[in-house]
Amino acid sequence: MKTLFIALRAALFATGFVFLWSWVALSLHRRYDGAFDLALPGWMRGLGTALMAAGGALALACIATFVTRGEGTPAPFDPPRKFVAVGPYRFVRNPMYEGGFLVLLGFGLYEGSPAIMLFALPWLLFAHLFVILYEEPHLRAAFGHPYIAYCLSVHRWLPGFSST
Repeated sequence: MKTLFIALRAALFATGFVFLWSWVALSLHRRYDGAFDLALPGWMRGLGTALMAAGGALALACIATFVTRGEGTPAPFDPPRKFVAVGPYRFVRNPMYEGGFLVLLGFGLYEGSPAIMLFALPWLLFAHLFVILYEEPHLRAAFGHPYIAYCLSVHRWLPGFSST
């Protein structure tokens, strides 16, 4: 029953997150795409669909891992109670943000929207700043040595590239 309640909270928070960023992206699309004289080839729509599917699957795997192994949600105000270094988190420390970026970039390609695609870059920068200024210090304080050891063995964004 406890896991079901956590899963329901995670689903509610994830839905809100998706609606928020979809609204922002569509607002940018409607407001700024007329300023760009750019038509993307039709095949980009298929690439956008693939990126959205891959990013969405990655984000869902992260949420499921947080719920089942971490006993919490992705929301900063309702985080996992247990340290999570399994599932997608074995490869990079921030796969959920990577999934969100792929969804946003894919949505821009699907819509043929330069504004959405350009917005994906500052969104990723914001995620990076949030990670280094809030999340990592908070996780170090909450989980101590296991988190520090994890940071030394798993890279922040790209497997195989130095990130700390």
